[in-house]
Amino acid sequence: MPPHNDAPSPAGSYRQRLANLSLGTYPSSGTGAVQSPGHSPFYSSSLDSPPVDFQDQNMHRPLVPGVYVPTVAFFDKDSEDLDLDTVASHAVRLAEAGVAGITTQGSNGEAVHLSHNERMAVTRATRHALDEAGFNALPLIVGCGAQSTREAIELCREAHYTGGDYALVLPPSYYRSLFRTESITEYFHDIASESPIPILIYNYPGAVSGMDLDSDAIIKLSKHPNIVGCKLTCGNTGKLARVAAATAASTLADPGSGFMCLGGSADFTLQTLVTGGSGIIGGLANIAPRACIKIVSLYESGKLKEAAKLQAIVARGDWAAIQGGIVGTKSALESYFGYGGYARRPLPRPKPTEADEFARGFKELVTLEKSL
Repeated sequence: MPPHNDAPSPAGSYRQRLANLSLGTYPSSGTGAVQSPGHSPFYSSSLDSPPVDFQDQNMHRPLVPGVYVPTVAFFDKDSEDLDLDTVASHAVRLAEAGVAGITTQGSNGEAVHLSHNERMAVTRATRHALDEAGFNALPLIVGCGAQSTREAIELCREAHYTGGDYALVLPPSYYRSLFRTESITEYFHDIASESPIPILIYNYPGAVSGMDLDSDAIIKLSKHPNIVGCKLTCGNTGKLARVAAATAASTLADPGSGFMCLGGSADFTLQTLVTGGSGIIGGLANIAPRACIKIVSLYESGKLKEAAKLQAIVARGDWAAIQGGIVGTKSALESYFGYGGYARRPLPRPKPTEADEFARGFKELVTLEKSL
């Protein structure tokens, strides 16, 4: 992990492992207008062609156990155009806090509100900002789920072209009633076989009409060489424990197979680590990255009692985030950090009384965050 202003990390810690990564291996994503991957000499729009191999152009930054943040997308308050300056500065703020990696185009990133070109603009701006700030070893995961296999593969290619290292893929659900038993496993297998970047399976029943992948399905898919992890926003720690054990998932103490078994919410960060998981991809870290990271550090140091106390505060803050969704998260960022703005329509803009209520819900957590 890149240097930061916290106290020195203990020898062998995941922070130190990140700090030891070479910063000279990865090319900067560069500047300028976003281009379609169709204009890249390395991109093929045909699904009949073999998978794109970018290994010579863009080596994948390794994933290590810790806290990953699905970042917020920011918009101009009047026009709703992308605010790429804030996208960039927010990513650097998170990196400076010491997160293990960043995810764009997730639920917090309003991916469903963005065009393909806008998605690429956010990913490119994030990668470029991290590189310019000296965090060019920090991995970037990009949400690439779609309703068709073809579009999901296209999103993976676009993610790679604009600086993404990994793709986070939700299963499709619109035509769920027509799927065969094997349709979902074939979906992930086909994407993994065609994607130029490794993929992580995203299990989030709330976003896909209640579809909930079981541990058997995830374990089976984990055998594909280009499937390197999963995010379990289902909150089922029993499932997480089964997947982590079966895949020999990477942990703070043991790199294992390298498979990343990640919880999908900050409210069970400690539980994820205790059951053999690799860390979390948690939206709450947009507001309180240091608090989330502190739980990981305390656990790694064997201070379970202190970690549990901190987890309780984080869980209360995450309940506010769960209740308010992206509307509440952006409102809290605006109240406490002076930026955040609003979600795109048709999501509502909070009334002053609602903004005050969101701020109260996060107050305990933000107080903790600012003390770290």
